[in-house]
Amino acid sequence: MAQQQEEPTEPCTGVDVALTRVFALLGKRWTGLIVAVLTQRPWYFAELRRAIPKISERMLSDRLSELAEAGLLTREVETGPPLRVSYRLTEAGRAVGPALEELRTWAVAYLPGDLPAATACPEADESDTC
Repeated sequence: MAQQQEEPTEPCTGVDVALTRVFALLGKRWTGLIVAVLTQRPWYFAELRRAIPKISERMLSDRLSELAEAGLLTREVETGPPLRVSYRLTEAGRAVGPALEELRTWAVAYLPGDLPAATACPEADESDTC
């Protein structure tokens, strides 16, 4: 005999709008990792590229532009020679740091170690869709 489920006492409220906005930005491939690296210090583009294995230059450039547009980082051009561009988190970007640290702690405690890392993407093409 099938067991009857109890009706919920609270109506379903749906997904939190603020969390939806957070994951729309930080949930994109590579974005959270870029912010995490930038919490350490300002970085030049080439340094970021080396710090995040397997990310393409195009994808890194796109994500940095999105983060700048969202107000999480600033782009500073140093006239050369050579011309260099560095990226630094804004106050809003730095404020994400504690949340990322909490997620890291949670992952160490609760995610199995055999899950593939974000950098374990097989040779990604320029679209980085894997």
